[in-house]
Amino acid sequence: MIDTSIFQDKTVVFYTLGCKLNFAETSTLGQLLAEQGFRKARSGEQAHLCIINTCSVTELADKKCRQAIRRIARKHPDAFMVVTGCYAQLKPEDIADMHEVDLVLGAEQKLELLKYLPSLEKRSHGEVIVTPHKDIRLFSPSCSRGDRTRYFLKVQDGCDYYCTYCTIPLARGRSRSGTIEQIVSQARQVAEAGGKEIVITGVNIGDFGKHTPETFYDLIRALDEVDGIDRYRISSIEPDLLTDEIIDFVAQSKRFCPHFHIPLQSGSDEVLKLMRRHYDRALFAHKVERIKQAMPDAFIGVDLIAGMRGETEQLFEDSYNFIASLDVTQLHVFTYSERPNTRALGIEPVVDVHERHIRCNKLIELSNSKLQSFYRAHQNSVRPVLFEQPAKGMPMHGFTDNYIRVEMPYNREAINKVRLVRLGEFNEAGDALTAQYID
Repeated sequence: MIDTSIFQDKTVVFYTLGCKLNFAETSTLGQLLAEQGFRKARSGEQAHLCIINTCSVTELADKKCRQAIRRIARKHPDAFMVVTGCYAQLKPEDIADMHEVDLVLGAEQKLELLKYLPSLEKRSHGEVIVTPHKDIRLFSPSCSRGDRTRYFLKVQDGCDYYCTYCTIPLARGRSRSGTIEQIVSQARQVAEAGGKEIVITGVNIGDFGKHTPETFYDLIRALDEVDGIDRYRISSIEPDLLTDEIIDFVAQSKRFCPHFHIPLQSGSDEVLKLMRRHYDRALFAHKVERIKQAMPDAFIGVDLIAGMRGETEQLFEDSYNFIASLDVTQLHVFTYSERPNTRALGIEPVVDVHERHIRCNKLIELSNSKLQSFYRAHQNSVRPVLFEQPAKGMPMHGFTDNYIRVEMPYNREAINKVRLVRLGEFNEAGDALTAQYID
């Protein structure tokens, strides 16, 4: 046990912003602190340790982080405030200058929080412990329980791509990953805890095993053999790293779902070059076609950035038309945001902020249309659904293997079980299909 005598009691609050990877890491911090006798503060209770895990993907994310720090400090004025995550790695001194903050931990120190707790003290200027991004080498495993059925398993961290618009390599460091033995062991622990579905996550998961003999393909083959897990989903994977071998394996595997999430960012080859992406749209179209050949019912999500510097009106229209032609299911659209220390800041012309939002909304409308069409195409079909624990007073819901949201009346016996259902009409909100059991 570490020395925790500085704490009046071992109450802690967590606040996480950003991606599923951040949530997985916060969950691991919670487990580590629980082993030291800490517990989460109850609603309205004063905590003596506050941990904020930050995001910095956009300027708005930075603003939300600062607001969260101040808000949580007001609720817990006597607590020690520890800030970590991407914003902490990128702008540690800005955070340390906030009088509410006592300690700023960088990406490599995040999951080594315990070693810094005994020396915590209230400060007018927070202590900064951050490793320069080029020197980050440590991979810290983590796994979070998103709900009673789904877990998020971190298999990789960092990125070596240095796209012109992105600060992730500066915030997360170089690409690194766990070992297959280590990851499989964590999957077995999830199975032992009753988890039924694992989402494989990371910053650039297709890079798994870089500089080692292991590959992402080797990893998913090993995970497919773990008894007790009903489903795996592959989170975002770069199109140039999504090999035909991986696609074919998912198509015939026992446990991997026909569900892909592939970042495109732009449907214009000229804009892709400005972004310094590692593919062109012809390769992307080939990957989509290859998936649909092997798995006609597959759900394909696509990441896009609207209003990148250099994206003229003509280039956006070219991009939009290409995206509209793709047999994909849903678009995850982000409005371009200038980030410090990125090469994109030197690209002209600059797209007006209002115009960025117009383009973003146009892509969101296209996404809604594609998703509705995908749902309609599956009405009256039979699919397996893993049902989740609903919020109190809410209908029960779950997702098919190909990620169609299903809503049904509450049935306690179906929670955390895979049931075959026949998909029906849209629910009142229009965001799920109703269904009937057939097993």
